[in-house]
Amino acid sequence: MTARERVAKLLKIWPKVYPDAHTELNFKTPLELLIATILSAQCTDKRVNMVTPALFKKYQTAKDYANAGPGELENAIKSTGFFNSKAKSIRGAAAAIAEKFAGNVPSSMERLRELPGVGRKTANVVLGNAFGINQGIVVDTHVIRLSQRLGLTKQKDPEKIEQDLMKLVPQKYWAIWSHWLIWHGRRRCYARKPDCANCEVFRLCPSGEDFIRTGEARSA
Repeated sequence: MTARERVAKLLKIWPKVYPDAHTELNFKTPLELLIATILSAQCTDKRVNMVTPALFKKYQTAKDYANAGPGELENAIKSTGFFNSKAKSIRGAAAAIAEKFAGNVPSSMERLRELPGVGRKTANVVLGNAFGINQGIVVDTHVIRLSQRLGLTKQKDPEKIEQDLMKLVPQKYWAIWSHWLIWHGRRRCYARKPDCANCEVFRLCPSGEDFIRTGEARSA
């Protein structure tokens, strides 16, 4: 089975397995999603969602974040880790949004990438989930792991993996594809001891038999 054939079959299975797949970061506006995504770097969505309710209540506009006093924003996001660098990215991005885009988060890859601290992955999250624009595929640790295990790429670099996936997955599925892989990675295909015995796509996974044979997968 080719990688393209495997993707075609997965596209029929994922919607049945994860019909409600979506970003697990809580947000109501593009700005909130941008902030939450910056905070999610090397941090769990669960932890970010514990921090953002108070944060979003206190800071409601890009200008609010840009003008946050010294140490104020850092203290508010401290529990997400790497809070100094995250605060710097948030202030920089917010200032650019306020000054260059009239306070509105831009809705194109090119303009989002102009924002300090915003890389392609963050831009893809915002475009796909806040604007419904399929410009690319979000590649996080789960997507990297599952893409390799499913035989969809041999690359290790996130942007190269994204390019491989974009060639295999029809564009209209780019945003949801990431959610399917992320949900499966969190619920079944763990980094260590994947639950192959109960995996819904085991028959399509070229790595599954290896895990079973070496005893690394969980038994039923």
